[in-house]
Amino acid sequence: MSDSSQIDLFLQPGEHCIADGGYRLRTLLGSCVSIILWHPAKRIGAMSHFLLPSRGNLPKGALDGRYADEAMQLMIRDLAVEKVSLSQCQAKLFGGGDMFPHQVKARTTNVGQKNGEAARNLLLTHRVALVSESLFGVGHRQVIFDVASGDVWSNQVAPGAAA
Repeated sequence: MSDSSQIDLFLQPGEHCIADGGYRLRTLLGSCVSIILWHPAKRIGAMSHFLLPSRGNLPKGALDGRYADEAMQLMIRDLAVEKVSLSQCQAKLFGGGDMFPHQVKARTTNVGQKNGEAARNLLLTHRVALVSESLFGVGHRQVIFDVASGDVWSNQVAPGAAA
């Protein structure tokens, strides 16, 4: 990993962060998904931790990072403040795990699958290059984003396994 002088920040569900190379961003994802954006020349990155693809029919209010589409808008807005062009960023996606693989499911897609697909579609819509992903499967992921290098480490842990 990188320099020990970096500050570690842990993102909770619904949070996002824009940071420079002085930070390492971390999160823990189950069915949630993290969109990570990184500008290689400026060494500025963004990371989200969203729970659902969108609000659906819920009343709209201020942007809310719990929803993929709104988390993306928040990151775009905050990157613009730093004069970072989204078109020059690279993207990585993580999460969307099935946390209850042994439960009988209806014929609908599980929430992790929906989250991952929403993240992919957002990147396509905004024309951001997807350079890496670790989506779906069973269990949760521990994710660490080193903003200085753009490297991301992900460890997927099956339900019931020791972390």
